[in-house]
Amino acid sequence: MARPLIVDKPYPATDDICPDCRALRIISPAYASSTGELNAVLQYNYHAVNFQAKGFEEYAELIDGIAVAEMMHLKLLGKTVCALGALPVYTACPPAGFNFYSAKFVSYSRTLRNMIEDDVLAERHAVMSYARMLDRLRNDKVSEIISRILEDEKLHLQAFTQLLDKISD
Repeated sequence: MARPLIVDKPYPATDDICPDCRALRIISPAYASSTGELNAVLQYNYHAVNFQAKGFEEYAELIDGIAVAEMMHLKLLGKTVCALGALPVYTACPPAGFNFYSAKFVSYSRTLRNMIEDDVLAERHAVMSYARMLDRLRNDKVSEIISRILEDEKLHLQAFTQLLDKISD
C-alpha cells in the first residue's frame, strides 16, 4: 500500500465527542456524499490504476498516496459520526437509510489529463467545503478534526495541481 500523503501532524481523537445533531448534519456530506471522502477514495483508486496501466508508476504512486489519506479521513469521519450519535451509514445524511452513496459519482474520465483535472476540482471542492464547515461548526472538538483534515486536503490540491502541470494530453 502506498504511503499516505498527509501533513506531518497527528489527527485529533474522537474519544471525548458527545452526541451533537447539529455538528452531525454539518459534517455528514464529507463522509459519503457524491463529493465526500468515500467518493474520493474510489475515484483516486480508479485514476491510480489507469495511470499505472499507462506506465506512469510515479504518478500512480502519488495518487495512491492521496487515496490512502482519503481512506484515513473516511475512517476518522466515520468514528466522528459515531461519536456524534449516528451509525456511519454510507449516505450523505447518516443515520438515514436513504440516499445511499453510489459509485456513479466517481469521475470515470478517459484521459489521464481529464482524470487529474477532475481530481483538482474534487480537491478544490473539498477545501471549500471543509472551510465552510468550520465557519458553521460550534463544536470545538469536531472543528479540530475538520481543521486537521482540511490541512491534508490543501496538500492534496497542491499535489494534483503540480501533477496537472506535468501531464500532457
